[in-house]
Amino acid sequence: MSMNNFELYKVFYWAAKTGSLTQAAKSLYITQPSVSHAIKQLEDSFGLTLFTRNSKGVMLTPEGATLYSYIEQSHILITQAEKKMAELKNLDNGELRIGGSDSLFKHYLLPFIEIFHQRYPGIRLHLIHGTTPEVISYLKEGLVDLGVVRMPITDPQLEVRQGLQLQDCFIAGSHYAELNQKVLSIEELLQYPIILFSRSSRARMAITDLFQGYGYELKPEFEVGSVGLLIEFARKGLGISFVTREFVSKELEEGSLFEIQLDVQLPPARVGMMTMRNMPLTTAASKFIEITKGD
Repeated sequence: MSMNNFELYKVFYWAAKTGSLTQAAKSLYITQPSVSHAIKQLEDSFGLTLFTRNSKGVMLTPEGATLYSYIEQSHILITQAEKKMAELKNLDNGELRIGGSDSLFKHYLLPFIEIFHQRYPGIRLHLIHGTTPEVISYLKEGLVDLGVVRMPITDPQLEVRQGLQLQDCFIAGSHYAELNQKVLSIEELLQYPIILFSRSSRARMAITDLFQGYGYELKPEFEVGSVGLLIEFARKGLGISFVTREFVSKELEEGSLFEIQLDVQLPPARVGMMTMRNMPLTTAASKFIEITKGD
């Protein structure tokens, strides 16, 4: 029977630990002659005697004791590694890092995060905020396991699973009550102050392109850094905000904001769950994706 070095060290470890070739053979489920042969192979490769035989079994020589001090540490590390792998498989501990925008975390991911946390309380969750281009970079640098972004994403390195459909719209507060139920053209809309998200978000690029296609330039009166501020500015009557309808459903329902009707159709968008195409998913990431699919 030929063994690789790792297996030889395993035999050596058990023989040294138990002081008995018979016990070592039992622990490893191999025959005693195999144990003797393995030890002889090791001794020949080092050109040193590792054990002396006595009436009770075997005893380490000083050289053997030196080798054992190293092999024992390796054995401890390997045992810890196996234990860690079992924990990760069973999701007893570990972490899940998700990249995305504040608004997608709040309005799309929150219910899934709650379910995940209830099922796997041992897993630490890290939510890492960023724009779509930032989240793509985080994913490629290995800083996050999953990214939650607006579609479309066309990048051969990424795999994107389709999620919820979103609809962008223009909203206003009571200051512009006369526009409620009216249908406006783009030209009419642009006579009012427009409030947009400041960073180069997918939503902003899409609406700028759409208006450009109709021959209009979309110049905001205000640019703000969060969806919360888009809502607040519209509510205060500072202008008409461009937001994702799903993110203002509460305000639209309670009537503190209303949706501006346009005579052109704004294209819908989708949320995608993004991962690296050729990288294996962690167990935690796989389980999270299953939850978002309703499994």
